[in-house]
Amino acid sequence: MRTIELSHIVLYIYSDEADTLFNNFKIFTAMLDVYSSTITCVSQNSSPPQPPPVIPPPSSPPTVSRYELQKRRDWNTFGHYLKNHKPPLILSRCSGANILEFLKYLDQFGKTKVHNCSCPFYGDPNPPAPCNCPLKQAWGSLDALIGRLRAAFEENGGRTETNPFGVRAVRLYLREVRDTQAKARGIAYEKKKRKNVKQQQQYSI
Repeated sequence: MRTIELSHIVLYIYSDEADTLFNNFKIFTAMLDVYSSTITCVSQNSSPPQPPPVIPPPSSPPTVSRYELQKRRDWNTFGHYLKNHKPPLILSRCSGANILEFLKYLDQFGKTKVHNCSCPFYGDPNPPAPCNCPLKQAWGSLDALIGRLRAAFEENGGRTETNPFGVRAVRLYLREVRDTQAKARGIAYEKKKRKNVKQQQQYSI
């Protein structure tokens, strides 16, 4: 007779197969030990689940000021003028005379009534009736336009000393337009000092 202990239960086997059963039992318990060790090793080596990475929201693009937007439009308008000019003009070869030609070209899109000397409403700030005097660009619009183009020229690689928008001929033309329109419209223009060029009053072409 042979005694086998299994989970605190004593089995008494009287058959001739006791040795075979005992050997199978030892193999089974050895397999259980190996399986238990494997489970323990895997559980120790496995890392806990990581939370998904937090993706920050996309940053909003910087707000472009109204002055910058107008300056870009003015620069593009001047670029189209150069391309459509006959013969085409090159920016590096533009002179003050070309800028004056550009300013006079813009008068056809003006919305300001400028009375001729022969007009009965010449010098009247509030004419009582319409007249046939031409519409032109207001002096304030041209003055602001030249300021933006002068800045855009240097921002696009131009040098201050060769800036065609800042030459004396352009300044004299703007002064003449201001005085002429002031007399024709009966309005006294006073150029305000601007602390910051980005805060200047905007005028559309």
